[in-house]
Amino acid sequence: MDKALCFGALGVGALMLLVFLLDLIIGLPFGGGGKDNPFVTADILGLLGSAVVIYLGWNSLRDLK
Repeated sequence: MDKALCFGALGVGALMLLVFLLDLIIGLPFGGGGKDNPFVTADILGLLGSAVVIYLGWNSLRDLK
């Protein structure tokens, strides 16, 4: 059960990282993207938050071995 939660955190973190990165670069799915994107800060903070979740999931998975 513990490993499943770690893999779930890794999956959710990776999915959110992809979503925020796509929004930052091309504007999908939230309509951002480009130089005049008013939500660049939200995208960058989302990327950082996703990276933290991925790191915590990976670190917890390492501790379970």
